[in-house]
Amino acid sequence: MKIAIVGPGAIGCLIAGLLKIKTKEDVWIYDNLQTRAARLKDSGIKIEGLSGNHQVKVSIASDAKEIGLCDFVFICVKSYSTEDACKDIKDLVGENTFIVTLQNGIGNVQILDDYFGPEKVIAGITNHGATLLGAGHVKHAGKGDTIIGKADGKLSGTLKQISNLLSKAGFDTKISKDIDSVVWGKLIINVGINALTAITRLNNGRLIEYAEARSLMRAAVQEAAKVVKRKRIKLAYDDPIQKAESVSKATAGNISSMLQDVLNKKRTEIDFINGAVVRQGKALGIATPVNEVLTNLVKTIEASYDKAVK
Repeated sequence: MKIAIVGPGAIGCLIAGLLKIKTKEDVWIYDNLQTRAARLKDSGIKIEGLSGNHQVKVSIASDAKEIGLCDFVFICVKSYSTEDACKDIKDLVGENTFIVTLQNGIGNVQILDDYFGPEKVIAGITNHGATLLGAGHVKHAGKGDTIIGKADGKLSGTLKQISNLLSKAGFDTKISKDIDSVVWGKLIINVGINALTAITRLNNGRLIEYAEARSLMRAAVQEAAKVVKRKRIKLAYDDPIQKAESVSKATAGNISSMLQDVLNKKRTEIDFINGAVVRQGKALGIATPVNEVLTNLVKTIEASYDKAVK
């Protein structure tokens, strides 16, 4: 099979590298930056951490035509780049291609559906933690479930094929009949952790050591849970606040993806996480003041990278 990973970020490099190491498939990375693609073609991908230390060469291209039609395309770009990625990768997608998103936040599936049709799109989440230490250099910092499914809840041989493929690469993967519940379940956890880590510059586990941060986490999660309840989405866990706090403890040393973005002075996914709760809340008539404040603070940090006191 030919597999393309779209985006050479932390999780994209981790998936591409481990697929190349542990399977016999034809693995490619699509990188829209030509200079970076050329550099990674020479240096390969370096992985360290929980999955061991590896240096692996992976085929990479900045022109989708060079890769050609694929069996599976994994979307691993930041959520704000999903629409641009859809425009770039049309040459990867044929009649029998399936597109898998393992991205953070809400809204990616709808964008992919609009471009390629819902019959081709497979939604999912992964709870593996990865930190990008440099171009093509990733630290595998945490392990957890990877869950995939179709928005219509239907099971298929394709889902089983993707599950087996990812599991073989070291991402223990389950199939869900209610992937909306899974995606929203992860969103609620990210709502409680990511923005607060980006603002405070604390590791995940440190948040619950401070009463004020813990209070904000609980309030943000509670607002998101109200939105989910109104949307009649049943979560896989009963207590969203307890779940967010337990994930914070379980990933205590992790540097969240949003904090990584802030430390590297990059754009964050705040609009697709806490910002998504604010938008959904407004549409449903639910007040989300804490998420609105967190969203505005992170967006202020983003806008003022070059003005911050050193």
